[in-house]
Amino acid sequence: MTQADWKAVADFLQLAAAPTFAIMALLTCVFGSGSPDAICSIASTSPLTGMVPMYLLMSAFHAAPWLKLIVRRRSGAYRSN
Repeated sequence: MTQADWKAVADFLQLAAAPTFAIMALLTCVFGSGSPDAICSIASTSPLTGMVPMYLLMSAFHAAPWLKLIVRRRSGAYRSN
């Protein structure tokens, strides 16, 4: 594989992370059977416990490549007009 091929693979993986985590959050929310530490009374006091918030945060943290792509395309569109 050439260096350009590896860059294309890396770009794809960067763009795949955020939607993958968002889908995992949705599936965990819909099909999840609840938190395994639900027995502990302290665990249910924070809304940030569990897998769904973790996947949503991971999706947000991996959104940078999408934002860069959107900005790059919009700035290119304005230059061509």
